[in-house]
Amino acid sequence: QVQLVESGGGLVQAGGSLKLSCAASGRTFGTYTVGWFRQAPGKDHEFVGAISWRAVSTSYADSVKGRFTISRDNGKNTAYLQMNSLKPEDTAVYYCAADRNWYVSRSRSGYAYWGQGTQVTVSS
Repeated sequence: QVQLVESGGGLVQAGGSLKLSCAASGRTFGTYTVGWFRQAPGKDHEFVGAISWRAVSTSYADSVKGRFTISRDNGKNTAYLQMNSLKPEDTAVYYCAADRNWYVSRSRSGYAYWGQGTQVTVSS
């Protein structure tokens, strides 16, 4: 089992950058695939991106491809979401999730463990 805590959210102007962190408990974090999702007010959870346990594979939603980058440092039990060229439509609560998948899942059902979320607000 793993517990996840996101941090790094905040208020930023359009065009700016933020870097979110997802800190995990436990010594087996390196064996978990990590996904990032977001939920805007009144909308369902949306897949943002994911990274495999060895960081060999990544997957991104079309809406963030080229602007967002996922990385991880298994030695620090932490995954990251670097967000550049932010747009007002990126405003949402961002969640990290993890599971022991051998594949990179783009679905919420592919992840058993979730953080509490961190708010990202992009002003125009």
